[in-house]
Amino acid sequence: MERIIDFYADIVSGRSVGGVVLMDDIADYLGEMYANHQVVSKSYRLPDGQERLAYSLDDTLTVVALPSGSIFSIGCNGKYRGRCNERFYPGQTMGDVARVTARQRIFNGCLVVDDDFGFSFMLPSPYDEVADSVGDLPLDLVLEELYVSDFSAWNPDRQV
Repeated sequence: MERIIDFYADIVSGRSVGGVVLMDDIADYLGEMYANHQVVSKSYRLPDGQERLAYSLDDTLTVVALPSGSIFSIGCNGKYRGRCNERFYPGQTMGDVARVTARQRIFNGCLVVDDDFGFSFMLPSPYDEVADSVGDLPLDLVLEELYVSDFSAWNPDRQV
């Protein structure tokens, strides 16, 4: 079944961006992706050797799949127009995020807000490497990328 990709669709934490749904098979989207978008694809390996396949659409949306085809994460940048929980969007400043959240924490170079481990903001360089606490981030820092995935492994309060 072919899916429609929409750069104005809501970002749904732990579920979807642009109508692309986590855990769906990438094959369900490839026809629409290549017919209606400029696609740049690449394969890469994580430090532990695991392979990922990334598809960047119109330099706006990135869909990352496992070799099995299962969609693992979905990211978007400031060109994307949808919002998450009506409050969050790529291109927001750290100050804007701090004003609409009760808690912000840094995990693995990402900003997680209000303990919602279904999405995160990617910290830009050099903050992804050097920021140990939210206090290290300037309020005018632009958080250009937002990713939806299952980040629950980062949750220190997670029940195993």
